[in-house]
Amino acid sequence: MRLPTLPPFIAAGAALISTCSLLPASPTTDTWNPGPAWTLVWADEFDGDALDPTKWTHDLGTGHNGWGNNERQSYTRENAAVANGELVITAAQHADGSYTSARLKTQGLHAWTYGKFAARLRLPKGQGIWPAFWMLGENISTIGWPRCGEIDIMEMIGGAATGRDDSYHGTLHYHKNGAHTYHGPGSWTLPAPQIFHDAYHVFEVEWSPTAIIWRIDGQEHGREIMDLTLRPEMDAFHLPFFLIMNLAVGGNWPGYPDATTEFPQTLRADWVRVYQADPS
Repeated sequence: MRLPTLPPFIAAGAALISTCSLLPASPTTDTWNPGPAWTLVWADEFDGDALDPTKWTHDLGTGHNGWGNNERQSYTRENAAVANGELVITAAQHADGSYTSARLKTQGLHAWTYGKFAARLRLPKGQGIWPAFWMLGENISTIGWPRCGEIDIMEMIGGAATGRDDSYHGTLHYHKNGAHTYHGPGSWTLPAPQIFHDAYHVFEVEWSPTAIIWRIDGQEHGREIMDLTLRPEMDAFHLPFFLIMNLAVGGNWPGYPDATTEFPQTLRADWVRVYQADPS
């Protein structure tokens, strides 16, 4: 998600865009559960008044070439806050035209191989706004990207057009035959006139030795085969990964804010949870 120039999602030579007219409105109360045979191993319910430093650390600064996507924001500590039972990441525009936001990660603190990774999120909106909940291989510092692998649980490119504020994307990035490649279920679009800014939704992946399954509000979005006997190029996805949550402004994929974009924008998290499958 973060590093290459990304065109609209393309897999197997064809655009994959799915719309589910049966997706229910997000409930006003949190009724999601992980399903049977899952044990909670890590969570942040954001019940305090500050970010927990034993769970999250920050990426800071402008990064190299705008974090690899020609993004416009600088990441700071001040743009992430915990209050009223939720994490709020704020993207702000300043008088000089610059932007600040925040990028949080569990790198160096927590990483997992396989499991269920879920977050209950309310997304921002607007042209050039790019929220994401995703994962990178823990060995990125030694072997680099894309060899480390990347699991994009949720990313949305903001804007008023269909396929923007009303849609989110799930993608895998990895190394195959000497080059970066990516596949995944593509995008999921809410029934009109809903957009993801309207309400909280639960975004999750279920990751096992044989498959990665994307779900929204408990409903399957799509899946990718992980079985190494069938897809040996998926070896990156059998090692530990850490979590990331960020809110970017601009970039090669979403484009840049324009006169229609309102600031500040917020990415709000009610909770983030990690489960491991119970031994069978």
